Amino acid sequence: MLPYVDIHTHRPTRHAVELRTAGIHPWDAATERIEALLPALAEVQAIGEIGLDNLRGPAADVQLAVLREQLRLACERDLAVVLHCVKAFEPLMRELRAYPLRAVIFHGFVGSEQQARQAVARGYYLSYGIRSLRSARTVRALCATPHERLFLETDDDPTPIEEVYARAAALLGTEVETLQQTTLDNYRRIFGASAPKTKQTHDTPMA
Repeated sequence: MLPYVDIHTHRPTRHAVELRTAGIHPWDAATERIEALLPALAEVQAIGEIGLDNLRGPAADVQLAVLREQLRLACERDLAVVLHCVKAFEPLMRELRAYPLRAVIFHGFVGSEQQARQAVARGYYLSYGIRSLRSARTVRALCATPHERLFLETDDDPTPIEEVYARAAALLGTEVETLQQTTLDNYRRIFGASAPKTKQTHDTPMA
C-alpha cells in the first residue's frame, strides 16, 4: 500500500511520511540564535521552516540575516530547505539564487501561476495545503505545477492528509494513488535512502 507523503506538518501522526526538520522561523528571527539550532541538524533531513514574511515578524533586515545564515548552513550540511514565504516571493527568489541547495520546497504555497512557473523553472518544489486549495488563484498554480515538482501537506491544519490528497486529486483530475506515487517519487529523489520502499515510515518533524 502506498504511503502518503506529508512534506510539512505541525501535527505529526506517524501514519504518513513526515519530514524531519529544524529551523528558525522568520517570526522568531529576533529571539532565536543559530547556535541553538546546530545540535539538531545532525538529526534532520531539512532546515525549515525558514524564509521571509512581510506581514508578521521582526524587521525585514533581521529576518534576512537569519535566513542567510540558515541557507549557508543548508549548503554546508547538504540539507534541503522548507520555506515560509508571505508577500516576499521576489526577494526570497533573489536570495535563493546565491545558494546551491540540495532542494528547495515552498511550503503552503499560495501564489500565482506565474510565480509557480518561476519557482519550477529554478528546479524548486511547491507544496500545497488545504488553505492553498481554497484559493482559485493558487489552484491555477497547482494545475500548472509539474507533478515532478509537487508535494502536499497538512501544515498546522487539522484536515487529515488523506483529505488533502483527495481534494488535490479532484482538482487535478487524477487519482489519489497517482499523487501518492508522485509525491513518494519526489521525496525519494531528494532524500534517497531515507525514503520508504513499500510502506509508511514514522518520521516526525522537529519544527
